[in-house]
Amino acid sequence: MLQTDQYTVNIGPQHPSTHGGLHVEALMDGEFVVDAIVHLGYVHRSVEKIAESRTYPQFVPYTSRLDYLASHLPTIGYCQAVEKLMGIEVPERAEYLRVIMAEFSRIASHLLFIGSMAIDLGATTGLIYCFRDRERIMDMFEMTSGQRLVASYGRIGGVSEDVPENFYPAARSFLQDLPKMIDEYNGLITGNEILQCRIKGVGTLSAEDAIAYGVTGPNLRACGIDYDLRKADPYGIYDRFEFDVPLGSQGDSWDRYIVRLEEIQQSARIIEQALDAMPEGEVRAKVPRVLKPEAGKEVYYRIESSKGELGYYIVADGGEKPYRVHVRAPSFVNLMVLPIISRGGKLQDIIANIATLDPVLGESDR
Repeated sequence: MLQTDQYTVNIGPQHPSTHGGLHVEALMDGEFVVDAIVHLGYVHRSVEKIAESRTYPQFVPYTSRLDYLASHLPTIGYCQAVEKLMGIEVPERAEYLRVIMAEFSRIASHLLFIGSMAIDLGATTGLIYCFRDRERIMDMFEMTSGQRLVASYGRIGGVSEDVPENFYPAARSFLQDLPKMIDEYNGLITGNEILQCRIKGVGTLSAEDAIAYGVTGPNLRACGIDYDLRKADPYGIYDRFEFDVPLGSQGDSWDRYIVRLEEIQQSARIIEQALDAMPEGEVRAKVPRVLKPEAGKEVYYRIESSKGELGYYIVADGGEKPYRVHVRAPSFVNLMVLPIISRGGKLQDIIANIATLDPVLGESDR
């Protein structure tokens, strides 16, 4: 048998397919991957340490910069963690608005995933279609918060303000057009034979490995494990909505793609129910200007973000600033399986694996 020397190929951190500063050191034997070593930290901003020098409300805008592709989700998670710490009751209308914004954020994130995965694999048109449709969600975020990407709409005790009247027709119109959008993605991307060859049977993650590594979110459900915090451990008012949890069977890149595509449709179901059941009333509770949780109190609060389980661990010392804030970032955990799903594959498979794990480096590095 011909013996070849092993060599290293560096993918990133300056690379369009590494999603914002990921560095993968690929050890190769010929054209096959021996190992893929993940290097993080290129966009580290010391967010957790910053939290210790900000009051509880002052830290709210920083949270939307964690997962800037679904910015409502980390903000809502942090606000709910502080509310649990302080025992704050959130108005009903605010709860419904939070669900609507959270699910629109999930759809926007998954649309960006589909488009970026397509262009990573050479299908430029897929990105254009997904960005066209995602733009309508960004317009709705701008209506409600004045910001498109890092909306920072959530507040401790509710949301910053009520939605304008033109939000409702925009939301209904998007939901009405969504089935047509999905049909276009299926015709353009899902049914593409070249794309199927690139991701079917590639980057397979077993259910056992997924559990052992702590993988959550669509990457876990693609392995066939029915675990979604909105169902398994409902928070907010998610127990009031009917929706299905899409599952894969093989745990490969194809399943990770299909699960997210189906989750878009389930998020639309939740939004439609929330719009129909939206109550009147206040959108923000009366919260003290200075929050001082009791010294020694601590809380861990988790939500189902677009990437998986996003958790906040907060420790109070009796002052107006938290003693410690730790973020359980799903992208950081999910990236740890990249080596095991890449070994034995080819160099181009690493690009597909990174794309379908769908990390966001803002929360990985923090």
